[in-house]
Amino acid sequence: MGRNVALRTTERLPAKPPSFPDREALVNEFLPGIRYHASILKLRLPPNVEMDDLVSSGVVGLLDAADKFDSSRGIKFKTYAEFRIRGAMLDYLREMDWFSRAARQNSNRLQNAYARLEALLARPPGEEEVAKELKISVAELRKQLALFSGLSVFSLDEPQDEYSGAGANVQRILSEAAKNDALEDNLLRDLREVLAKAIDLLPEREKQLIALYYYEELTMKEIGAIFGLGEPRICQLHSQATFRLRGKLQSRIAR
Repeated sequence: MGRNVALRTTERLPAKPPSFPDREALVNEFLPGIRYHASILKLRLPPNVEMDDLVSSGVVGLLDAADKFDSSRGIKFKTYAEFRIRGAMLDYLREMDWFSRAARQNSNRLQNAYARLEALLARPPGEEEVAKELKISVAELRKQLALFSGLSVFSLDEPQDEYSGAGANVQRILSEAAKNDALEDNLLRDLREVLAKAIDLLPEREKQLIALYYYEELTMKEIGAIFGLGEPRICQLHSQATFRLRGKLQSRIAR
């Protein structure tokens, strides 16, 4: 298996991987991609957010990936680095007042809308139904989804606060489990089984996207070429699938 779609945990990682002795060369190799991700994100942010700050945070994420990467887990470094780069940009935005409260609340609002409608309809809701539920246009829904293109299905690294709602409950349970190796292993195995079933219930296009991105390890751009869609639209669909899957995990933990 390639990318770990299920969970990005703070499990035991090697202290110092030997694979990246030349940090400057590593940054130069990834810098065009970091700038691209920053430019896509910048299009949807207030003007006070500086492009250079997003790029700098992406570089921090890359170097963090180099420090924590463990090749024995069967994940390619490029895959892991892309997650850490986007995650570091989102972490930077979370530190700003604009993102920390408004965007996190909006993330929970989106996740809850997808989960609520799926429970009501007994099927994955379409964009029009979610937009109607949120009292916004489909265009606005897609704009909001694009903001969370770096969102993982779940991570123990995500900050906890009073705005996380039910998601914070999931995180607290996982954080407690992380203190006990046997309990953590059992819980993560259970959640991965739930996640596998949840992926099977995704709309066909989103299921294919998940398979191509996490298992075949294609880039968003490559997947866009297969689907005949632009990379920004693929990022939106990835966010939508992620919110659906997060809702499934949340429901499972809440039982």
